[in-house]
Amino acid sequence: MTRPAHVVAVDLGGTTIKAARYGPQGIAEETLRIPTPSSKGQDAVVAAVVQAATALVGPGVRAVGLCAPGLIDTETGVIHYAANLGLRDAPLAAAVADAVGLPVTLQHDVRAACMAERQLGLGTDVSDLLVVVLGTGLAAGIISDGRPIRGGTGIAGEFGHIPVHADGERCSCSQHGCVEAYAGGQAMIRRYRRTGKSAETAADIIARLGTDADADRIWSEATDALGRALVTSTLLLDHQRIVLAGGVTAAGTRLTVPVRHSLQRGLAWRTAPTVEISPLGAGAGLLGAALYAVTATGPAPAPLN
Repeated sequence: MTRPAHVVAVDLGGTTIKAARYGPQGIAEETLRIPTPSSKGQDAVVAAVVQAATALVGPGVRAVGLCAPGLIDTETGVIHYAANLGLRDAPLAAAVADAVGLPVTLQHDVRAACMAERQLGLGTDVSDLLVVVLGTGLAAGIISDGRPIRGGTGIAGEFGHIPVHADGERCSCSQHGCVEAYAGGQAMIRRYRRTGKSAETAADIIARLGTDADADRIWSEATDALGRALVTSTLLLDHQRIVLAGGVTAAGTRLTVPVRHSLQRGLAWRTAPTVEISPLGAGAGLLGAALYAVTATGPAPAPLN
């Protein structure tokens, strides 16, 4: 962490809420995981986040950092829309602040993961970084000239909806040809099932690479689409390094090798930035939420008499 402080971080995910209390050295002192009650409605989801934060707040904790997917107003701490969580205009930060009586920050989960990568992972030695999280969908966090990019409306990083194939596969956003329609976890499963075969997760498809022609084809199209989208991003922002995160990165070199090839093929006149897999794993968002919480702690309080 950038300043000695005890903070609590909560990562609101589609299936699981993860939380941790971090000490002054940035080490998790206590953690917990609870299911996300998305099926029970917005109030239940907000209450579960409050429960997770409250369980870990104790003496010495000076702030709480939250991260979540969706369209988020970081200034007001409101999640305006998160489809997979069933949230609309949810005042998440205020609900937690009312319960714990501490400063609370709310950040997009991918932007939080990008901040963690910048300070603790593969981005410590570069000032221009792209972190792409490959999960159910795709999103990215961007560091440019050492600063995180929010964009004019606060939603920069919608990497999954970069078009890569004109009139291609229909995307969940209603457009056609988005990279997410090929490289998103749900898209790969859906496309694989069209062949008449079953798969519950993207990992099922990855496990069949080399032994199943349909799995090979869908994976090849996914990695090519990802590389094409990275070409667009690189030409626009000139990243020094690209970091891939999320569950799909368990594929290792079966992911990085074809993606690097696709990226370099689209950058015929210049060298491609390096493409690496994040060392922070699934905890990157939680670490990033903690880092953002530290920025809200301010000067250390005077000791109590």
